[in-house]
Order: sequence, then C-alpha cells, then structure tokens
Amino acid sequence: MSLTSLSISDLQAQFRSKAVSPVEAVEALEARIAAVDGSVFGYLARDYKGALEAARNADVSLPLGGVPIAIKDVINVKGEQCTCASKILKGYTAPYDATVIARLKAAGAIPFGRTNMDEFAMGSSTENSAYFVTHNPWDTSRIPGGSSGGSAAVVAADEAFGALGSDTGGSIRQPAALCGCVGLKPSYGRVSRFGLVAFASSLDQIGPFTKTVRDSALLMNVISGHDPMDSTSLTDLVPDYTAQLGQSLKGVRLGMPKEYFVEGTTPQVDKAVRDAIRHYESLGAEIVEISLPHTEHAVGVYYIITSAEASANLARFDGVRYGHRTAEAANILEHYGRTREEGFGAEVKRRIILGTYVLSSGYYDAYYLRAQKVRTLIRQDFTQAFEKVDAIICPTSPEPAFKIGERADDPLRMYLADIFTIAANLAGICGISLPCGFAQVDGRPLPIGLQLIGKPFHEAELFKIAHAYEQSTEWHKARPSLG
Repeated sequence: MSLTSLSISDLQAQFRSKAVSPVEAVEALEARIAAVDGSVFGYLARDYKGALEAARNADVSLPLGGVPIAIKDVINVKGEQCTCASKILKGYTAPYDATVIARLKAAGAIPFGRTNMDEFAMGSSTENSAYFVTHNPWDTSRIPGGSSGGSAAVVAADEAFGALGSDTGGSIRQPAALCGCVGLKPSYGRVSRFGLVAFASSLDQIGPFTKTVRDSALLMNVISGHDPMDSTSLTDLVPDYTAQLGQSLKGVRLGMPKEYFVEGTTPQVDKAVRDAIRHYESLGAEIVEISLPHTEHAVGVYYIITSAEASANLARFDGVRYGHRTAEAANILEHYGRTREEGFGAEVKRRIILGTYVLSSGYYDAYYLRAQKVRTLIRQDFTQAFEKVDAIICPTSPEPAFKIGERADDPLRMYLADIFTIAANLAGICGISLPCGFAQVDGRPLPIGLQLIGKPFHEAELFKIAHAYEQSTEWHKARPSLG
C-alpha cells in the first residue's frame, strides 16, 4: 500500500510510531499529484513550500498533527488565493483564516492545496469552474460530481488524505458518491460558516471528504462547535464523534422512504442500495417503510430559495472592493454591469437573474414566500419520520457519473442530479454518503453511493450506522487505476 493511499487514522499511527514523518507525507502527496493530477485536474493551486515548512514543525501528538488536508476554493485560508473558481475573484488573496481553518491548524493539520469546484458552488458536475473541468478518477471522461468535485476527486485519487468541501444541496454527498469516498453534510449550525464565501446562507454547510467513516468523525471532532463569529452556529458542546463507532446496530430503525425509490434511478444503483439495505438487516437493523410526501417539491423550492439568497450574497462582487474590475466603463452603473458580465460565468448569471426575479415586487409572494412555506412542510416530513426511525436510508445519486459535456445544454436535467440530497439541506439535518458498490458502464466500474440521513445534530449516531456497514463490506477499500 502506498503512503498516499493511507487513511488519516492510519497515517497518524505511522507518524506516532515514527515510521513516517509529516514531511514525507507532504512529499509523497506532491509526487502523487505530479503523477496523476494531469488526468484528474483536482487542484487549482498548492503551496508546497508552505506545506513543507508546516510539516517540519508539526506536532504529531495533536489530534490531526502533521496531516495535510485539501481545501475547497470557497473557504478562506490566510495568504492563499480564494477564487471560488470564478474569474471575478482571480488574484484575490484571503486576509484571514476561516474558523474551520483556524481549528484545523490548532489541531496540527496542514491546509494543503485549493481544490477545483463549480463557480461559487453552483453546479453538480464541476464543469462550471472558470478555469478547467475536474475529471472523475474512475473514468476521466466523466464528471466527478459537484460542486465540491475537486475535493472528492483528490481524495478518491489518493492526492489527498482528506479534504473540506461545502454542501448547499448535495455538493459534498453527491461527488463523494460519484467518486467512491465518504462525504458528510453536518446539520446546519454544527460547523461555523465564518470564512466560507456564501452561496445560500440558510443552507450552506462545511463538511469533510475522507476515505473512511472514522476519518470523517476525526475531522468533525476538530471543525465542529460554536463560533461567536457565526450567529447561526450551535452553542451545544461537541461530542466525541468516534465514541459510538463499533457499536451494535441491534434495535436501530432505518427508514426507507418510498419517494426515494422511484423511476429515474438506474437499475444498478437501485440494486446496490437495496442490497445495502438487506445487509443492514443482517447487521441487526430494522427497516421501516416511511413516507416523505413533500419530496416532489424539494428541487423547485431549493432553486427558488438558493437563487434568491445567491442574488443577494453575490451583490458584493461589484469590482469596487476586491476582485475583477472592468477596464472600460463610462459611469458607475456601467462599471457594475460590465464587471459582473465579464467576471461571472453563465450558471452564476442564470441563478442571479432567477433570484432577482423571485424577489422582485409582484413575484415575492408567489415564489419566494411560498417556497419558504413548502420548505417548512419538508422539514415537518422529516420531523414526523424521525419519530418512527433513527435514520433514513436511500441512494445518494440516482445514477453513476455521467460524461463530461453530456448535460451542458440541459440545466434542468443537471439540477435533478441532486434530487435525493437537496431535502436534507432544506430541513437543516445531517447526511452522509459512503460507497456501497459499483455500476458497470462502458466496461468500467463507477462508484455508487449510499446515503444515510440523520436527525438534526445526531452526527454521532449517523457515524455509528455508517461505520457498521463500511467495516462489514469491502467497497471503501477499492481504488481507481490511475498512475
């Protein structure tokens, strides 16, 4: 087994036994990136010298001492670029650390590299980056998912031991599923959003990509907790997320929502998920059929609310305070218009226009206000379901990774890629995706993701349930044949 294929917990054991040093880990990552990232295109930028310096001074006794962690290019790291994969922020250098970065550094971790993404986290394929398209390590003719596709791809390709992403409607779980790694969306308020460039403030959450469930729990132990800089962060104490790992699933009730097992899911994905459900039964879990009746409205509600919030959040990018500024403008209004026209990509413009429309006079009540009311109904569906079950089990994505360019001209079909992940964001609850099999497509294996959705702030129980499946199967051990 190569050094870069190690999990975080295995790497820590190597550090503490002095079999491997943090410097060797950083050097091994750089060599791996040089060998395979020309096919994956997962990284936008890396500070190799800075990472080496941090590795030389690493204290491996700390919770994440010496462990390099890749960072999605929407999270501020002091002194490094933060472009959100957009031309409008090209050349912008972050003047401060996001709270999650400060916590990683305090725990001894080394922020390593900026991963590619859909521009301003708007997309499901990482094709909307202003710089280049990230490729799926399992088949480089296919997308890695999005918007955190770069983070998922580098973890799957062993170009990172772990990574941070952000999830607004599935942007951690969906690429984790398509790339064959573990991706967690924490409950809203569990992880500080301070230093995360906002897309839709009432849904955004930062979370980890890892090779194992235990690694995800280790990262959550560090990045979770109250932050006075984020008024939406929970004040409750953070539990030890590794404490329940290895516990029995006897008596655990898993809900199987009928609305998530429908036409449109490919047969291979449906079979893999149903096989996983039967496996859970063999582990002692009880499967309970449930209904989430307002699921059919989730996609429409999501795109109204997120577009409205994006139109407000992205108003700050006007070419005055930072970022791209148009070279030619006759007056201030033309300056704003030209700057934003030149700096934003097509998908970002599409969502700003839609968001501005649904917030405009005469349409606010018909669209935005109604969407918020239906959002409440969606949350109530989950509340009622969790009175009967401990967690919900379903597919993460209705299909494996599709070809690059296949949906470039069909935004609606692209939006439906997140049909099983969006509702958890609208409800503010936690969800995790982990590998549960492979689809054979054009002679190649493509990962399939199993999604577990948990009660709000019950990440520890979600980790227990996910870990039991992972450790009794072999799917998480598979690696793409790169390099």
